Amino acid sequence: MSAHDHVPPAADPAQAFAPDRSAVPGPGAQPEGPADPPAAPGVPGVPVTAAQPTGTADTQDAPEAPGRKRPRAVGVALATAGLLAVTAVSATVTVAVGKPDHRPAVAAATASSAPPATASATPTTAPPAAPAPAPVPTPTSTLKGTVSNGRHDGDLQYFLLPIPEGGESYGPADGMLLTEKDMGEQMGGAEAIKALKSFGYKDSATRTYRTADGKAEVTVTLLRFSTPARAAEVARNYTLDGLDPVEITGDPAAHGYVDKPKQQAYTGSLSGISSQGDVQYIIDVEVKGTPDKALLSELMKRQRDWLTSGR
Repeated sequence: MSAHDHVPPAADPAQAFAPDRSAVPGPGAQPEGPADPPAAPGVPGVPVTAAQPTGTADTQDAPEAPGRKRPRAVGVALATAGLLAVTAVSATVTVAVGKPDHRPAVAAATASSAPPATASATPTTAPPAAPAPAPVPTPTSTLKGTVSNGRHDGDLQYFLLPIPEGGESYGPADGMLLTEKDMGEQMGGAEAIKALKSFGYKDSATRTYRTADGKAEVTVTLLRFSTPARAAEVARNYTLDGLDPVEITGDPAAHGYVDKPKQQAYTGSLSGISSQGDVQYIIDVEVKGTPDKALLSELMKRQRDWLTSGR
């Protein structure tokens, strides 16, 4: 860090962001116990389950409820939630069968008294076709942002990696801003946010989406700092203990980690950390089975390009 980016001696980035894997729930818990456990990510009112060994079998490939929020901690490995694990609801359909009509039949008139029947040749007119429903307009984002010399101005959500075509957002399509309290809880508590602020932390935003093929969940988190040097310093010292390092191509400033499941039916995860200008970015990918680092590398490169150009 340069001299003009002085950091208070108390803030040691390597220690401030050192992970504590013991506090992370196992992948069986839905992301990202005390007497009043926090709500499970994306499922309001449902408490987080007790920690389980790494790798919880998935049950379905259906997305969790929108609005999912994945807790995390600075330097703390992400909990690998059971990917796409939801409870199937079965519905029983009962078909009502009418009872037979036991009323006595009406006696038919004799042929001598009844006039001969004549067939009606009146043609029937088909009802007019119903008008086609009016198309529903697609909501347009009003977020704006600009980039100049590594400085990102405007809405931080604007700089979140765009959701690819066919992807499904969890929660608001524009993502959401995180309050200092939110960020502190996700990063490990009051001390973590205090350490971040000593490095010029300003604000943060996040968004989670499911890929079009339904095979992966991607969470992008951005942290904006006062200067590019401070954002880079925090990113360099961001570590996830207990996970294996993984190489990320296409992003020269990035480093990453992988959490391989014990069985292919369980959830694996990848995490990448880097910075561009005054923004640090973290991308987490969860998939069933052993994750492919090529996916994370592609996402990291796309996020870097988006932050560089703003488009």
